[in-house]
Amino acid sequence: MEDLVFVNNGRPATDSLIVAETFGKSHDKVLRDIRELECSKEFSLSNFGESTYTNDRGREYSKVIMTEQGFTLLVMGYTGKEAMKFKEKYIKKFHEMREKLQQNVVPMDEKQSLIAAMKLSTMVAEETEELKSITAQHSKKLLELDGKIEEQITLDHGEQRRLQKEVAKRVYHFTEDKHEASRLFKELYREIKDRFGVSSYKDVKRKELNQAIQYVGHWIPRKVS
Repeated sequence: MEDLVFVNNGRPATDSLIVAETFGKSHDKVLRDIRELECSKEFSLSNFGESTYTNDRGREYSKVIMTEQGFTLLVMGYTGKEAMKFKEKYIKKFHEMREKLQQNVVPMDEKQSLIAAMKLSTMVAEETEELKSITAQHSKKLLELDGKIEEQITLDHGEQRRLQKEVAKRVYHFTEDKHEASRLFKELYREIKDRFGVSSYKDVKRKELNQAIQYVGHWIPRKVS
């Protein structure tokens, strides 16, 4: 008979095949006993795991790997003198395996299982770092794209009105004559278009609004000969 207890995911464990052989029961009966346990879903997920094995004819069948807690709950209903003897033997083996794990004295095949688990953890960590790197690159590209979009945004209605008021304020600083004011309005708006390379003052970029207002504030009309 193989060892009663082995290491699974860094924890002492056994399986339904070994339990069936040890307690002299059919494997189907042990699987049925496990299914009929009235334990919580959380306990079942933590202490019983579906697995498979291959028989002598190369056929694959189901088995269940269980922790010490799962085993204890399962065999609680197995009674009789022989059953008690096997329970005591199992308890001793579980205790010995826990001590081995705590002292890091584990047989080579079990060590290999633990090493594999550690490698998997390392791979997950590396993939996590790679994912962080990819996320950072995508975030950078999104920021660059946002910046480019921001550069193309023109004045909204409120910002256009703000610029218009600054233009009117500057024009009427020089004259109150309607005909002269009309000429200065045309001149100033033309110079705004030339200065910011747009076909209309409405097309001034939002990010250049403050520059446009400063430009208007320092604008001086050309002298008419």
